[in-house]
Amino acid sequence: MRRDLRLLPVAGGAWAVALVCVFAPAAAGWCALAGGAGAVVLGAILVRRRRSDASRTALVLVVLAAMAAVSITAMAASPARDSAASWNERVVEAVGMVTSSASKGRDGRLWMEVQLTGIGSLGAVRAASAPVRIGIDPADGFDLGATVRVTGEASATDAGERAALVVFASTAAVDVPASGVFAMAAEVRSAFIERSVRLPEPGAGLLPGLAVGDTRAVSTELSDDMLTSGLSHLTAVSGANCAIVVGAVFWLVALCGGGRTTRVFVAAAALAGFVVLVTPEPSVIRAAVMAGVAMLSLLLGRPSAGAGLLALSAAGILIADPWLASTPGFALSVAASGALIMLSPPLVRGLSRWMPQPLALAIAVPSAAQLVCGPVIALFSEQQSLIGLVANLLAAPAAPIATVIGLLACLAAPVPAVADLLVASAWLPAAWIAETARVMAQVPFGQLAVAPGLASAALVALVSASTAVVIADGFPRRRSIRATSATVLAVVLALGAAHVALTGPLARATTPEGWSVAACDVGQGDALVVRSRQHVALIDTGPDPASLDACLRSLGVDRVDLLVLTHFDLDHVGGVDAVQGRVDVVLHGPVGESGDEMMLHRLAEGGATVTSAAAGLRGELGAASWQVLWPQRGSTVFPAGNDSSLVLEVQGAEVPRSLFLGDLSAEAQRMLVRTAHLRGSYAVVKVAHHGSADQDMQLYSDLHPAVALFSAGVDNDYGHPRAETLAALASAGAAVLRTDQEGRLLVGMRDGELQVWTEKEPP
Repeated sequence: MRRDLRLLPVAGGAWAVALVCVFAPAAAGWCALAGGAGAVVLGAILVRRRRSDASRTALVLVVLAAMAAVSITAMAASPARDSAASWNERVVEAVGMVTSSASKGRDGRLWMEVQLTGIGSLGAVRAASAPVRIGIDPADGFDLGATVRVTGEASATDAGERAALVVFASTAAVDVPASGVFAMAAEVRSAFIERSVRLPEPGAGLLPGLAVGDTRAVSTELSDDMLTSGLSHLTAVSGANCAIVVGAVFWLVALCGGGRTTRVFVAAAALAGFVVLVTPEPSVIRAAVMAGVAMLSLLLGRPSAGAGLLALSAAGILIADPWLASTPGFALSVAASGALIMLSPPLVRGLSRWMPQPLALAIAVPSAAQLVCGPVIALFSEQQSLIGLVANLLAAPAAPIATVIGLLACLAAPVPAVADLLVASAWLPAAWIAETARVMAQVPFGQLAVAPGLASAALVALVSASTAVVIADGFPRRRSIRATSATVLAVVLALGAAHVALTGPLARATTPEGWSVAACDVGQGDALVVRSRQHVALIDTGPDPASLDACLRSLGVDRVDLLVLTHFDLDHVGGVDAVQGRVDVVLHGPVGESGDEMMLHRLAEGGATVTSAAAGLRGELGAASWQVLWPQRGSTVFPAGNDSSLVLEVQGAEVPRSLFLGDLSAEAQRMLVRTAHLRGSYAVVKVAHHGSADQDMQLYSDLHPAVALFSAGVDNDYGHPRAETLAALASAGAAVLRTDQEGRLLVGMRDGELQVWTEKEPP
């Protein structure tokens, strides 16, 4: 079947201009001028053109008009956003209307979006209008449509983010409660959640997320498992939920004898009611529009027109809110809807050659979404799921049952007996999905680490396209094209399997078992690992997530019990995304910029307990103990940065006495000696600041290290480690080990003697 793709340039042009406008707001005016002027010129040309030549000109005219409209919307919103962002790093009082549902973050706060109506210093609020994101302590009443007043510290967001400001609220209150249909919907959701959580886990907390998108009852562990297994889209209101509602109502009306027109109108009304029930926030409206267009184009038997309808819908959404162009959710909604319209029918036909058509349909829909969304995910995510398709196939039969019965349970709230029966019936498929997520999340190598960006997206797109050509029926049938696609697919899969084996089982098999201290080779930066009785501490993360991830996998480290961020320079915290969601406790040094707070907030959202550390703080790591020696609590001698780096001492059991000096300069090192009262010798010392020349050489002489670790990059611009520092450590009797020359460094202890392993032979 030929697809009508003529309107795709409209969506493409609107999307491209939206990205330019949100990342470079100053260009919005020029884009509006160019688009508007071009539309006027083409309009004049169109009037004089012959009818047979007018279609292409008209299409270009529509594209330019859409681009101009997006630019005007962005330009009109920018002043208010800039005004809100000017309150960065200040304590503010903000007033606004809640425009999204509240979700519980990893830090324990409730997070929601608010459309500002006023912001200012305490007692001096002035008019303002911009979207902001607020985090409050858990409380009732913060429902969609409620007017709230919060006081807290504000932090400006990065360019491209939909919210102009993030407010970490210290106090929050509801000025005007939600009313009307929003209040009714909130009451219905609350009653449904209360019924659901009475049931046993797994499944009780997940059911509200499946039915109405409320994830407040979902545990951190289950949320992590859903994310790892590729099922997290089921716990939020996505296009899949909307498609289920449309499809179920369409089928039910058809079963009752309703005609096609009746089915369409009833399905549209049901979708509108569903949107109100789950809160009509921007992401829900976006998902409803995309899913509604995709499903109705198929159900009406007009899939050839679906691409054009989808393009117009995407352009309209971007005109209303250009900032959605930079969000992964919008890209995934468009991609998934496009896959449902364009790719799933040929996949069904191709799979039907080898299996019954109902089974082919069940496999084709999630497969199409996975193939098309994979490249989009690779643009943003550090991980590619290798088990997502299987997990979705296993969960697919249960998801619509839990959603539909859960929605019926919501609507049956006035009749408690019926509502209880429906909730209990919906619990079983919800428990199946939760158990599927738990089991699939434990599959070895279920996630593949990738560096997000265009290169990864291109590779995933190549694999997806080759897979589609091989399986689907309707793509070019030339044997050479199919053979080439099959070859590409086989080569990529073979290389991927080899990479997994070399960086996983084989790398672990070649790593000595007796190590307890490791210095990862992450270039110009620090990333050190301490292990005791299978408990792991990671001291800094280096500059690059991919390098850190490779080192941790080679060491067999899947989870970090203690993450120490000595300070927030990029060469010490740039790789933190590699351990996001895999950390139990975070210790950090003094915070300097708002970006530091945002990083700690993300770690807390990943399930970590975040603690600001200072001298005197102690703890245990397996059979070893650790203590912080620097900086002194409350000290303001040094600003946040190198000289306020956390200094950590670790020793006990199989861990040799070790000292990690962060990036301290000579002056800070001398103060450390006076305040920490260092005594005795150390088996391992991580030399400060990558071996720079700014060292207190007497400190190293007094420490008498047996091994000195230098973490530095090859050919770095700083000349680290400096020759005089190397000479001083050698004179102190230390064995000098350098990551820039010897790669990953391992130190262990056996029968009271130190053992050292290097990845490369020293020059």
